[in-house]
Amino acid sequence: MSSPVTDSPASGPQARADEARAIAALAQRASVETTWHDGNQLKACRQVLARGALAYVSFVPGQSGRETISACTAARAAGFEPVPHIPARELASVEALDNLVAQLTARAGVRRVLLVGGDRSVPAGPFAQSIDVLRSGMLAHNGIREVGVAAHPEGHPRIADAELRRAEREKIAYAAQQGIELTFVTQFFFDAAPFLAWARELRTQDARVRIVAGLAGPANLATLFKFALRCGVGPSVRALGTRPGAIAGLIGDRGPESIVRAIARSAAEPGIEPVGIHLYSFGGLARTCAWIDAVAHCRFELDKEKGFIVAGP
Repeated sequence: MSSPVTDSPASGPQARADEARAIAALAQRASVETTWHDGNQLKACRQVLARGALAYVSFVPGQSGRETISACTAARAAGFEPVPHIPARELASVEALDNLVAQLTARAGVRRVLLVGGDRSVPAGPFAQSIDVLRSGMLAHNGIREVGVAAHPEGHPRIADAELRRAEREKIAYAAQQGIELTFVTQFFFDAAPFLAWARELRTQDARVRIVAGLAGPANLATLFKFALRCGVGPSVRALGTRPGAIAGLIGDRGPESIVRAIARSAAEPGIEPVGIHLYSFGGLARTCAWIDAVAHCRFELDKEKGFIVAGP
């Protein structure tokens, strides 16, 4: 693998080559977000991503369990490792959870899941939050020992920061007690600093949990603002909107290059490792997978703005 990085007065060619390799390593292990509408793009994505790459199957309001199972089955058939979102507040009963997970494992070979709270203000059943799903025992009953949970380093529009941090500690403790391999997958963000500060704080607590930075894949900037406002992304929206030329460039595109580079630079810190990246495909699944492929194979150049420029097709 070679990198087209160039030298600059601020750093030598070896340092820049090492930085480029760290960036590429993040992309080589990246996961991607899909929806049950993306089946027609899976084949093209499989041609550029490694077999067994994690494909998280999101849950959107109104989606049925049958659609989640179908999407996971399609992802498995295409050569991906499907990771379905399971929304706690959408589950009507313990039996409904058990049935859903049983079918996911039997029909799509699902081995890990991502627990999210869900958008309902009033739970449809006994699960008000993701820890309730964990404590039900239905995941372990169906052989699921690898569990992701949603994380919000920048805060949540309806949950106080203190409650978020308490819930994180509760999940970490429960997972350790039950022998569950826990992963925190964050909401997407546009500024690396809050994420890195949150990750360092977790490590000071000796939290044995994998940390994955959720990032918005390359997309139109106006689209990113729309999803950011819908998802309640906080300081990152302000950071995005106040950067010179950002508003004027709403018709242009934006990728996560500067954040990925900042995360790669932090990889040497003992307080950050291990960190992965997960790409939300707001700009289209095939486009996001092509971006991952280009970065994984070092088809980019480091720039002077603390990011990098990805080569075109």
